[in-house]
Amino acid sequence: MATAAQWIDGARPRTLGAAIAPVAVGTGIAAAADSLQPVRAVLALIVLLAAQVGVNYANDYSDGIRGTDEKRVGPVRLVGQGLASPAAVRAAALASLVVSAVAGLVLVALTAQWWLLTVGGCALLAAWLYTGGPKPYGYLGLGEVFVFVFFGIVPVVGTAYVQTLTFSTAAWVSSIGVGALICAILVANNLRDTPTDSSVGKRTLAVRMGDGPTRVLYVALVMSAFVVIVPLAALLGLGFAWLGFLAAPLAIRPMAAVLGGASGGALVAVLKTTGVVVLAYGLLLGLGIGLS
Repeated sequence: MATAAQWIDGARPRTLGAAIAPVAVGTGIAAAADSLQPVRAVLALIVLLAAQVGVNYANDYSDGIRGTDEKRVGPVRLVGQGLASPAAVRAAALASLVVSAVAGLVLVALTAQWWLLTVGGCALLAAWLYTGGPKPYGYLGLGEVFVFVFFGIVPVVGTAYVQTLTFSTAAWVSSIGVGALICAILVANNLRDTPTDSSVGKRTLAVRMGDGPTRVLYVALVMSAFVVIVPLAALLGLGFAWLGFLAAPLAIRPMAAVLGGASGGALVAVLKTTGVVVLAYGLLLGLGIGLS
C-alpha cells in the first residue's frame, strides 16, 4: 500500500510548473489587453494542474502494466515498483482528468464558446493516449509533438482566449517559447530513460534520434524559448517581455550538464532544474507581458 508521500511523489509535483507557466503567460496577454478575468484564469489553472497530474498518473499506470518502469532511475513509480495496484493508479489518473474536464466545462460555460469543448476533449484524449491505449504515441516518437501542442500552444492561446475572446499574435508567438521549454522537460526525461526504453521497445524520439542529437535538441529547445522573447518585445510592442530573460541564468547549468554527457541520476537533476526554468520563465514572461 503506497503512503500519502508516495502518492504525492507519483503525481510528480516538480512537473507542475509546466501547468502553471502557460496559464501565467496567457493571463499576462489578457492583462496587456485590459481583459484580465481572474476567475477564468484560476479555472484555466485548475484545468492544467489536474490534467498534468492526470497525465503523470496515467503514464505511471500504462508504463507500469507494460513493464517499462521496472528498472528506471528517477521519481517514484507506483505501479512499476509495486507500491500501488494498477487499478488504484488508473482510478487516480481518471479522477484527475475528470477534475480537469469539470473545470474546463465550467470555463466554457462562462465564455459561452462551446466549440472549446472539442479542443478540451482532444486534449484529454492526448493525455491518456500518450502511453495508454493499443498504440501509444509516446512509444512512436511523437510525444514531443503532442506536448508542444497541448501543453504549449493550446493552453497559452486558450488561457488568453477565454479572457479576451480574441486570438492575438502575441499569444501564438509566446506559446512557442512555453511549448519549447516544456518539450525540453520531456526530451531530458526520455534521454535519461533511453537505455531502458530501447530495451523494452519504447521508441521515443530520444531512442530514434540517438544520444548526441537528443542532447543538441534539448539545448536548441531551451535556447529557442528565449529567442522568442525578442519578437515579443521588439516587434509586438511588449517591452517588458524582456523580463523573461531573467530566467536564462537558471538554464545554463542543465544545458551544460546535457552537453557534458550527463546520464542516469545526473539527468534527474537536469529534469528538476528544467522544471524550475519553465516555471520561472512562465511567471517572468507573463508578468512582463502583463506590465506592457
